Amino acid sequence: MPSAKSSGKGKIGGKVKNEDTKSTSRSTRAGLQFPVSRIHRMLRRANVSKRIGSGAPVYLAAVLEYLSAEILELAGNAARDNKKRRINPRHLQLAIRNDEELSKLLGDVIISEGGVVPYINPALLPAKSKKQSLDSQEV
Repeated sequence: MPSAKSSGKGKIGGKVKNEDTKSTSRSTRAGLQFPVSRIHRMLRRANVSKRIGSGAPVYLAAVLEYLSAEILELAGNAARDNKKRRINPRHLQLAIRNDEELSKLLGDVIISEGGVVPYINPALLPAKSKKQSLDSQEV
C-alpha cells in the first residue's frame, strides 16, 4: 500500500512538495511576460530539433518580448504624434519603417492597412530662390 507522501506511481520517496509553496512558472522565474512553457512546447512540436535545451525557450521568449516592446513603444509614439490614443496598423507601419534596424528586419513584411511612409523626392519640391533663402535666414 502506498504511503501518504507517495502518489502511487513509481518509486516511493523523492522530492516532496509542501502544500504551502506554490509552483512558479518558468516565465516568472525568468522575469518575463511571454510564456516560456508555451514556446518550449511549440519548439518541440515544430520539430526544430530532436532535443531542445531548457535555456532555449527562455532566450527565445526574452528576444520576442524585447522586439514586441520595442515595436509597441515606437508605435505608441507614432500614435501620440498623430494625437491618437490607440495604436492602429498605420502607426505600426510608421514605427517599423522609420526605424533603420526594424525596417531591415521586417523589410519583406507587408502590414495590412498600413499604408506607405510619406516621401517626396527633393527634385519635385519647388526650388527656393536666393532672395527667399536670404529672407528666411535674416529672421
